[in-house]
This record gives sequence, C-alpha cells and structure tokens, in this order.
Amino acid sequence: MDYFYIVLLQKILVVLFCISLFWKIIKHMASFLNVPKEPITILVAGAAGQIGYALVPMIARGVMLGPDQPVILHMLDIEPAAEALNGVKMELVDAAFPLLKGVVATSDVVEACKDVNIAVMVGGFPRKEGMERKDVMSKNVSIYKAQASALEKHAAPNCKVLVVANPANTNALILKEFAPSIPEKNITCLTRLDHNRALGQISERLKVHVSDVKNAIIWGNHSSTQYPDVNHATVASNNGEKPVKEIVADDNWLNSEFITTVQQRGAAIIKARKLSSALSAASSACDHIRDWVLGTPKGTWVSMGVYSDGSYGIQKGLIYSFPVTCENGEWSIVQGLKIDEFSRAKMDATAKELVEEKSLAYSCLN
Repeated sequence: MDYFYIVLLQKILVVLFCISLFWKIIKHMASFLNVPKEPITILVAGAAGQIGYALVPMIARGVMLGPDQPVILHMLDIEPAAEALNGVKMELVDAAFPLLKGVVATSDVVEACKDVNIAVMVGGFPRKEGMERKDVMSKNVSIYKAQASALEKHAAPNCKVLVVANPANTNALILKEFAPSIPEKNITCLTRLDHNRALGQISERLKVHVSDVKNAIIWGNHSSTQYPDVNHATVASNNGEKPVKEIVADDNWLNSEFITTVQQRGAAIIKARKLSSALSAASSACDHIRDWVLGTPKGTWVSMGVYSDGSYGIQKGLIYSFPVTCENGEWSIVQGLKIDEFSRAKMDATAKELVEEKSLAYSCLN
C-alpha cells in the first residue's frame, strides 16, 4: 500500500512538472511571437486639471507602463469641467497614440471606476484664501469618501491606487478607510516628486547626471515637514559608487539649504510659473506606478507614501513615506538603515504632523 502511494505521488509530481514546463514554454513562445498584451485600464481622477492634462499623454505614450503595454484611459472630473475634459479626450484621439485602446471621459464616478486596474487620484479641493485647514480637510474628506466607495464597488480586483492631490498622505488614509476590500498595500500616495527633487538638487550640486545619483529618501509627509535624507544615497564615479555625503563634503549644506530647497520647491515653482507643479508631478506619478508594477532596479530604492507597519518607530496606521523596493507588483520597506539623531528628530516631526492631520480628518468624518 505504501508503495502504491509513493508511485502515485511520483506520477503527480511528474505531471505538475510537465504542466509547469509547458506553461514556461507557452510564455516563451508568446514573447517570441510578440503576442500583444491585454490592455490595462487606468483611471485619472481630476483629468481636466493641469497635472491630469500633463499625465494622460504620458500614460498613452507608454511612459507609465512601458512601450509594449496597451492602455484604456478612464478620465474623471467634476461636472463644471466636463467640456474641458471632453477637449482632453479629443486631443488624445487626435494624437493617435498606438498604445491607447480606449478613452472614457465622464463626471460619473461609477462609470469612471468600473474595472480599473490602476487609479491615479489627482483631483482634490485646493486651499483658497481665507480657508481654515479644517475647511479644506472637510472638502477633501467628502471627495475621497465618495471616490473610495466607487473604487470599492466597481474597480478590478487588486486595483492599485496612487493619491496625488494634497494633503496626499491623509487623502490616501481616508480612501483606505472607505475602501476596506482594497488591500492596504495597494493604497499609496505620491512622494516620488520630492524624491526626484532631492536627486535633482544633488546632481546639480555635484554637476553630474541625475541618473548617477540614487537612494535618496523622503521620510514622512508630502508637506513642508518632509525629511529629504541623503545619508544613504550614492553617486556613480569612475571608481564605483561613492556616498553622497563624502562627495558633497558639506554637512551644513546637506542639513539646511538642501532640505529646505526640496521642502519648498513646490512653492518656488508657483512663484516662478504662477501655477503649481504639473509636468514634474505627472512624470513622478508615472515613475511611481512604473516602479511599483515593473519593479525597481537591483540595488536601488525609491520613496513611496505607504501604510506604516511600525518600521523605524513610525506609528502604525499612518500613510508615511518610506524607502521601498518593488518586485512582482509589491513594495517592501527597506529595513536596517542606520538612523542618526538628526534624522530621528526630523522623522518624528513629520510623523507628528501626520498624526495631527489624521485626527483632523477623522473629526471631519464625525
């Protein structure tokens, strides 16, 4: 009897091995024959605005998901922006993007969220002159509560969400609250713009190409309390990778002007353009999703606002920016980085602001 079961088990293992081998051969043949991929449906909420207008052609051109990935765009905006949104749709049609397999332009949140695989939440209520923080928070809580409910009911399983609209971290937290079936690891906010700004400032300082600089970190909130950290960053040189701190050789600049420049870069752009960042925000949103879906390069991490699991002593349940690596569509917080006293204070200060924002948002819910 034992012999019978051993033989049966051997046969089962052979069958499983053959199935696995057959599947690998099929995948290889599909790649060799260049079988087109199924389209991925992407929602851009707030698509008629500045960032949305910059973002949708990047998605349609393959900047977000690669040059061989077809996409279907769902564009959502409020009813007063419906005419402008339709104009964006007309331009997308006129551009004749080969990867763009369909466009929906709507003010109906249910139609916009139907079967989406990726949602980029750009729309939000901006703070206007004379408004209190609680007034702005209350407006955004109601917006993200409604959009979260629609995603919860109508998005595709395992939908990935990126919140761009400010206050991005707390908007993402509200969205998570009202879309409980979406895994918490699938709800993120954009701090990649700040991350890219940090890389840009180092590359300018050292007069090197920005692609030679890597592993900066943005800790915390996408606000003026964020902490841009280059203690673990490196720059490529003829003699291999060198620590940024060693090459810059100016701790005073790194701990003061560098940090404030990154923190205040958005305000500086508004002062220069009389408009907020759009092109760089759209590009960074593409970077965020591309690395999340397709993976980060080996030895490189990026910054993402993600649900805190308590790493680095940050309170669980906040959406906080951490250094992450991505593989197979999943992000993981980089562990074991040494945190000095200066960094600890900065990380705790931005966490404190997020706790206050969370409390304010929940008071609006009540």
